[in-house]
Amino acid sequence: MSTRVAHTAAARGERFAGLHVLCDDDPRWPHSLLEQARAACDGGAHVLQLRAKHTPDRALLEQAREVRAWTRDVGAMLVMNDRFDCALACEADAVHLGQSDLPPTALPEAVRARIAVGRSTHTLEEARVSNDEPVDYVAFGPVFGTRSKDTGFDARGLRALEAVVECVAPRPVVAIGGITADDVSRVLATGARGVAVISAVAGARDAAAATAGFVARWPTGARAMAVAPAESRRDG
Repeated sequence: MSTRVAHTAAARGERFAGLHVLCDDDPRWPHSLLEQARAACDGGAHVLQLRAKHTPDRALLEQAREVRAWTRDVGAMLVMNDRFDCALACEADAVHLGQSDLPPTALPEAVRARIAVGRSTHTLEEARVSNDEPVDYVAFGPVFGTRSKDTGFDARGLRALEAVVECVAPRPVVAIGGITADDVSRVLATGARGVAVISAVAGARDAAAATAGFVARWPTGARAMAVAPAESRRDG
């Protein structure tokens, strides 16, 4: 990827800096996907990612459109996991692709013009490969391990995260995997621009309060953005 293209991707990717709440439709969680999304918006999440592996297509699109309206009201970004077709149909801001999903290079240029692309990575080598892919931000983990999904990888740790941040720069990195609110400052100290959580919100008794707990640990500028009126956040 050329330097110019990388910096363009980084500029698009910076819109996804902040707290990512992955709203998951797995039936083991006490809250539904829509309940998680509503709580994430109420708690001030910067980015919501809809991760729906159990919901039929038509129902998923209906839910995604509802969440799209909520995110616009609060000025948050919306990402669809895996499904670029649903991302386009609900006017999401991005699609997030895992290593076993459709490769980013397979997305038509017309799709890339409409939505940003996030990419999951679990190793430094996968991060290096992403440098040659048309992606705007990179997720890396599990940083501290995870109980939300079976990644097949052990905890990577902060040193590995820091190496990935350096490897994919200037594109931003979102850290994921076993991260608690108490970990936010040291995760961001690696240069990561975002933190993604699943079980910390999906499994919480009060999902909105759990989201707000993460936002409260964010640097002042990002915290101000999270609680600013929706109009000013969209204008910015």
